[in-house]
Amino acid sequence: MDIAVLFLVLAAFWGIMTIQSRISQADQRVARVERKLDLVLDHLGLDAEDPRMGEVLSLVRTDKKIQAIKVYREITGAGLKEAKDAVDRLG
Repeated sequence: MDIAVLFLVLAAFWGIMTIQSRISQADQRVARVERKLDLVLDHLGLDAEDPRMGEVLSLVRTDKKIQAIKVYREITGAGLKEAKDAVDRLG
């Protein structure tokens, strides 16, 4: 009986890890596509800026950089370092 429970626990753990891995891979693919789309928009001279970017700029101006980074990440899906660098450029 104990072996069956152990097997079920290990199978569940393996399943969860597999799902997390696939979600991570999908997130990375989406981020790559978004970066490419941003490059295309820049090349075409189109502005697809999110209206909430004004909120990020306002947070930077009021010395709330951590909140600005958080909002920037929500808007763009950028990683922590990329968001921090972008917010630093705004400030």
